Amino acid sequence: MHGEAMDKASTSGMHFKDNKRKVDYVLAYHYRKRPARHLPGLDSSEPTRGSASLVSNGGTGKGCAELQRQDGGQHVPQEQPRPEVIELGPLDALEVEKQLQREEYERNLVEAGLEIEKDPENKSQGLSFVRIHAPWQVLSREAELLKIKMPTKKMYEITEEGGILKTLNEIWCKLTEPLQPEVPKPENANMKSLSYPFSREKVYLYNIKDKDTFFDNATRSRIVHEILKRTPTKTRNSMGIGTLIANNVYDAAYPLHDGEYEGQNDDMNERKLLYQEWARYGAFYKFQPIDLIRKYFGEKIGLYFAWLGLYTEFLIPSSVIGIIVFLYGCITIESDIPSKEMCDQSNAFTMCPLCDKFCDYWNLSSACTTARASHLFDNPATVFFSIFMALWATMFLEQWKRLQMRLSYFWDLTGLEEEEEHPRPEYETKLLQKKLTNKKITNEHSNENLESPTSECAEEDKKEKLTWTDRMPGYAANFGLILFMISLTFSAVFGVMVYRITTAAALSFSTNATTRSNIQATVTATAVIINLVVILILDEIYGAVAKWLTEIEVPKTEKTFEERLILKAFLLKFVNSYAPIFYVAFFKGRFVGRPGHYVYVFDGYRMEECAPGGCLMELCIQLSIIMLGKQLIQNNLFEIGIPKLKKLFRKLKDERTESKEMDTNQSKNPQQWDLDYILEPFTGLTPEYMEMIIQFGFVTLFVASFPLAPLFALLNNVIEVRLDANKFVTELRRPDTVREKDIGIWYNILSGIGKLSVIINAFVIAVTSDFIPRLMYQYAYSQNGTMHGFINHTLSYFNVSHLKAGTQPENSLFAQDVLFCRFKDYREPPWSQNQYEFSKQYWAVLSARLAFVILFQNLVMFLSVLVDWMIPDIPKDISEQIKKEKSVLVDFFLKEEHEKLKLIESFIAHDRQKHKSGAKGKRSRAASFSQCNHSQKGNVASCSSQHTEV
Repeated sequence: MHGEAMDKASTSGMHFKDNKRKVDYVLAYHYRKRPARHLPGLDSSEPTRGSASLVSNGGTGKGCAELQRQDGGQHVPQEQPRPEVIELGPLDALEVEKQLQREEYERNLVEAGLEIEKDPENKSQGLSFVRIHAPWQVLSREAELLKIKMPTKKMYEITEEGGILKTLNEIWCKLTEPLQPEVPKPENANMKSLSYPFSREKVYLYNIKDKDTFFDNATRSRIVHEILKRTPTKTRNSMGIGTLIANNVYDAAYPLHDGEYEGQNDDMNERKLLYQEWARYGAFYKFQPIDLIRKYFGEKIGLYFAWLGLYTEFLIPSSVIGIIVFLYGCITIESDIPSKEMCDQSNAFTMCPLCDKFCDYWNLSSACTTARASHLFDNPATVFFSIFMALWATMFLEQWKRLQMRLSYFWDLTGLEEEEEHPRPEYETKLLQKKLTNKKITNEHSNENLESPTSECAEEDKKEKLTWTDRMPGYAANFGLILFMISLTFSAVFGVMVYRITTAAALSFSTNATTRSNIQATVTATAVIINLVVILILDEIYGAVAKWLTEIEVPKTEKTFEERLILKAFLLKFVNSYAPIFYVAFFKGRFVGRPGHYVYVFDGYRMEECAPGGCLMELCIQLSIIMLGKQLIQNNLFEIGIPKLKKLFRKLKDERTESKEMDTNQSKNPQQWDLDYILEPFTGLTPEYMEMIIQFGFVTLFVASFPLAPLFALLNNVIEVRLDANKFVTELRRPDTVREKDIGIWYNILSGIGKLSVIINAFVIAVTSDFIPRLMYQYAYSQNGTMHGFINHTLSYFNVSHLKAGTQPENSLFAQDVLFCRFKDYREPPWSQNQYEFSKQYWAVLSARLAFVILFQNLVMFLSVLVDWMIPDIPKDISEQIKKEKSVLVDFFLKEEHEKLKLIESFIAHDRQKHKSGAKGKRSRAASFSQCNHSQKGNVASCSSQHTEV
C-alpha cells in the first residue's frame, strides 16, 4: 500500500524521480540557447541532484573562480573558456550571465544542505524547473534557528468553562452540526499537545513518529523559502531569490499545491478537501474550516479568513435591525404628518423657480413621492440605529481581539517574536548604488589605507544604510503626487456636480412635460452612475500609483513596504470612494443662497439645491448605488474575470514562446509544478482586506442614511468568502506560509473608521436629516405639540417683485399672478424690517443641531468605552490555559531532566564497578559522570546541558 501511494504521488509530481524525496519548493526559469555551435559547457542536461558534483567550498561568499579551483577541476573546462570560444551578441551574453548566476546560486543552495533536481535543457529554448528538497538535517537546523514551535510528547487537558456557558455551547454545537465542514478533527478535542520551540539538543522531547512527516508541507516550504531568501550570489552582489526574480534570472519561485483539487482519482489531499468543504459555492452555508486553512496556507491567511468570517457573522444582527428600521419607516409612512402636508394639494404651497428664466413656479405637492420615500430613511428609528451601529463596531473589534487571542493560543502563536526580515531586492540595489558612488568619491584616498582595505570595507558595508536624505526625492514625490491625486478626486466630484447643474438646466428647456417633471430623478440617477464609473477607474489607477509611490520610497523590509503601501492605498481609495457621498451629505444645498441672491457656479448656472424632501434621500441613492456597484463589479466580476484572463494570457504566451521541438524527457501528463506555474502568483492580502475595509466604511460611516447597508454587505460577503476561497485554492499558486499573531495595521484602520463613524453619523442626523428641525418644532414652536404645520414653518416667503431682472419665469403657466413664492429656509419675511435675514428659528435650530452632535458623540463614545471595558481582550478560559501551559511546560522539563539524571546515576554506578576492576580508560569517564553528579545538586540545568543525548 505504501509503495502504491508513492507511485501515485510521484505521478502527480510531488516527489523527485526516486519517488522518495518530497519536492518542497520549485524554481522556474526560461532558457534560450544559441541554435548553432553553442558552448559545450552550457548544456545542463544532467540533473543537478546527481551532483555531489555541485561544489562545496564551505562558505557562501567566495567567487566563481575560487569555487572552480576547489572543485577538483570538474567545472573548470566548462566555465573558463567561455569568453574565448565565441563572440556573443547582447542577448546571448545576457543569457550566459543569467545561466552563470543560476549555476552559482544552485551551488550555494547545495552547500546550504538542500538537494536539487533539474530538468534537462534539451531544446533550443523553453521553460525549465529546479525542484528542491530539504533533508531532515536542514529542516531541524532551520527549525531551531527560526524557533518554530513543534508538538512535544506531552499532552494536557483543556479545561472548559462550566455552568450555563457550557450548556449553551453544547446546544449551539448540536444546532449547527449540519453547518460544520466535514474535515478531520482531533481524536480528543479536549487534549492539546504541549508545544515548544524546536531544539536539536532536546529532540527526544518531541513526538517524532516519522522524520518525513514531522514537519508538514507548509512548514517545510517555509524553511526552504527562508534559505532561498538569504542565499547570496556574488554576481551582481544579489541577495536571495527575490533579487534573482527581479533580475529575471528566475521567473518564479513557489511551493507546490498538494495535488489536484478535482479529478477522477480517489486520493484525498488537503487541497481537494478544502475545495470540497470550503471553496465550492455549493458550500456557502457551511462554517469555514479555519484550522485546516491555517495548516495549508499559514497563519497570516488563516487570520484573514477568520476575521472575514467573524465580520460576516456580525453583519447578521445588524442586518436584522436594519430591516426592522426600514420596515418601521414603511409602516409609519401613512401616519407621517409632514409628508401628508406636502402631498395635500389643498395647501397649495407655490414654490420659487428652480432655475432662472426657463423654470416656472411649481406646487410643493408635486414632490409628494420624494417626501414619502424620504420618510423610509429619515425617521426617529435611524437615530437608534446609528447608536446601535456605533456600539456594534466596538463590539466587533472587541470580539475580534478575543478570537485573535484564542486562535493565537491554539495555533501556538503566543509569545511569537518578530523575525528579522531580509532587505528587499530594491533596497539592496539602491544601497549598492550608494556604495559605488561613495567608493568613487573616496577613491583618491584609497592608497593611504592599503594595509587593511578588506576589513574596513566590510565594516563600511555593515554600517552603510539609506538615510532620509537618500529618500528625500521619494518623499517629495509622495507628498506632491498624493496631493495631486486627492485634488483629482475633488475635481471629479466637481465635474459631476457641474454635469448635474448643466443637465438639469438643459432638460428644463424641453417642451416635453414628462421630461421636465422627471428632471430630478434623471439627473440624480445618471450622475450617480457616472460617479460609480469614475470611482472604479480611479480605484485601479490609485492602486498602481500607491504601489509606485511606495517603491520609490525604497522601504527596507517587506513588512515596512506593506504597511506604507496600505496607508497610501487606503488614503487614496477612502477619499475616492467617499468624496461624492461627503459632498451630498454635507455640502450640497448648503451654499445655494436665496431667491434674488443666488450663488452661481457659472454665468446663469446656480449652485444645485437639495430635493424638496431633503438631501437624505439623494444620499441614500448615492450610497446604495456606489456600494452595490463596487461590490458587484469590482469585488466580484473583477476578482473572477481578471485572474482567469491573466492565466489564459500566461498560458498562450508560454505556448507561443515554447519551441515546437518535442521534449522526450517530459511525460505526457503535466506534473504538479507545471500545473502550478500556469496559476496566478500570490501578490498579498492587501486587495482582499482593502475591499472589506471600504465596505466596513459604507456599513458604519453613513448608516443613518441607509439602514439596509449591512444587509447588502452580508449578501456580498457570503459570496465573497467562497470567491476568495475558490481563488486561493484553484486560481493562485500556493502562497509562502507566514506566521503572524494579528492582522497588523488593519486593526488600527478599523478602529479609526469606527470612531470616525460616530462623528459622521452625528452630523448626518443633525445636519442632513430633518430630525432636529422636527424635534424643535414639536417641542418649541407647535401650538398643540404635534407636527401639524411643520411644512409651513420650514418655508420662508419671498416677494417675486424682488427677483433680479431677466431671471423671472418666461411664459408662466400659473393663471393667477404670483405675489409671493416659498423656499425652504429659516429667513425673515419680506414685510419684516430685516427682510430675508436669518430668523431666530434658524439660530435656534442651528444651536440644537450642534448640541445634538456634541451630546450624541459623547454619549456613544462613553458607551463604546464602557463596552470596551466590560469585554476583556483575553477570554478568561484562554488566560487560564496559557498559565496552565506554562506550569505544565516547567513540570514536563523537570520530569525529563529528572529521568536523565537517574540514567546518568546508573552509568556512574556502572563506571564505579569497572573502576574497581582497574580499567584506566573507563576511570576517566566515570570521573566525568561523578563531576556531573556533584554539580546536579547545585544546578540541574547545567548538568542536563552537558549530557544532551544518553
